[in-house]
Amino acid sequence: MSKVGFGFWNWVVLIAYLLVMLGIGAYFTKRASESTDSFFKANGKIPAWAAGFSIWATTLSAITFMSTPEQAFLNDWGYTFGTFGIFLLIPVLIKWYVPFFRKLKVTTAYEYLEHRFGPVMRALGSALFMLYHIGRVAIVIYLPILAITSVSNINPVLVAVLVGLLCIIYAFLGGIEGVIWTDVIQGFLLLGSAILICGLAIFYTGGFGNVFHIALGAHKFYSAADWNPNDLAKWIPLIFIGSWFNNMYQYTASQDVVQRYQTTPSMKATAKSLWTNGWLALSTIPLFFGMGTLLYCFYHSAGSLPHGFNTSALVPYFVITKIPAGLAGLIIAGIFAAAQSTIASSLNAISSCFVTDFKQRFFDKKWKINDVKLARIVILVAGAISLSIAIYLLLGNASQTWNLFLTVTGLFGVPVAGIFAAGIFTKSANRFSVIIGVIASAALTYWMQLGSPSPFLTSTVSFVSSFLVAWLVGLITPKFGHDVTGLTVKTINEKVDTSKNK
Repeated sequence: MSKVGFGFWNWVVLIAYLLVMLGIGAYFTKRASESTDSFFKANGKIPAWAAGFSIWATTLSAITFMSTPEQAFLNDWGYTFGTFGIFLLIPVLIKWYVPFFRKLKVTTAYEYLEHRFGPVMRALGSALFMLYHIGRVAIVIYLPILAITSVSNINPVLVAVLVGLLCIIYAFLGGIEGVIWTDVIQGFLLLGSAILICGLAIFYTGGFGNVFHIALGAHKFYSAADWNPNDLAKWIPLIFIGSWFNNMYQYTASQDVVQRYQTTPSMKATAKSLWTNGWLALSTIPLFFGMGTLLYCFYHSAGSLPHGFNTSALVPYFVITKIPAGLAGLIIAGIFAAAQSTIASSLNAISSCFVTDFKQRFFDKKWKINDVKLARIVILVAGAISLSIAIYLLLGNASQTWNLFLTVTGLFGVPVAGIFAAGIFTKSANRFSVIIGVIASAALTYWMQLGSPSPFLTSTVSFVSSFLVAWLVGLITPKFGHDVTGLTVKTINEKVDTSKNK
């Protein structure tokens, strides 16, 4: 298919957006330079609503912005049940997880793992997070640019440099406070872009009446097939359970989200931020699933897509071909905003892990360098590596190799979440049993990925096996245990001796 020109005014809007994001990062430079508490926690001064927006924007990548409508376009709304699970997860976080993070005043999530299981588990969890997110940043840059440039004549390397490099610079300058406030603007841009696309798709299709007639006739909302256990890839109960465990990783064991819990002034404010995130996540159902259904209805009534069309580029294709210049540029900026919120959060989280979990923990007396300066160096290095890999992927065809790297490093994500759960909800899990749990679960997860018909089944088995192995092996190896007062649900209100594991 022939590619569409991007246009002068679309470029003007896109570059203006990128410069505004850079300006916000520059604005917070001085305050971020004060200390690591400023650079990584914003001194706990972020309003609850802004922290909630930031959590939502961080978890909603540009890949989600395009893949969720694609899922609804190709199938139906069955995956929405994974989003509903967030509302059951938030009370669990507020009651049993966040209190530990705030009580221990952790900078990274993995500090809890040291208090509970020793320094080896902390270093392992932190290192795995950093490796995975360096790879994830590359993919978050690569995939949306690949999709957009597949339907337009934009130079992919130029866009990667503009979007990626400017994002690295504002994360470098403004610390977590700059990242969060750019997330807020990006979040509003995401919502506005989605609403505009949905509104125009309804208008072009001839109104709500035509939309519902086409969608209902094609079973584009829910159907009996979604409840058929013989098709695990679409079975709603498994989608709900598997999404729950994926969200458990993201909200309990992934530093880019857990970091936000410390940026608010109080436990009450953190709880409000989580509920704000929950309501925003709920908005993705009518907006992003609705977008896919509306685009299906539009192309069903207006004629088919070009022959051999890659549906991963569905949203940018509609934007560039059907929306007036300037507005189209703003929406493309919204897609890149989704990418940048994820990239900046990952980079700041990577730097917090490196500085806190390694430099301060193991090399503080040997490395005579200012911690904030080191954090900025880490952001530059990690960002440069990720951007270089993204450009390499855009120039070549090595995405399968890189996907293998992400698969291997990603094997440990959900298992680590199971270890957090074993630490909080059991007393018997110990520093030996959790290592066995992570290794056994990662091996089982890899085996499941080879033949499982559903990624949700893999996530479920991954979390449950990690938790059970850590707990059960701990029951038969009590000699590796230690005092866990204040570190489990039974002693959640008791004080912790924060020096006992040092």
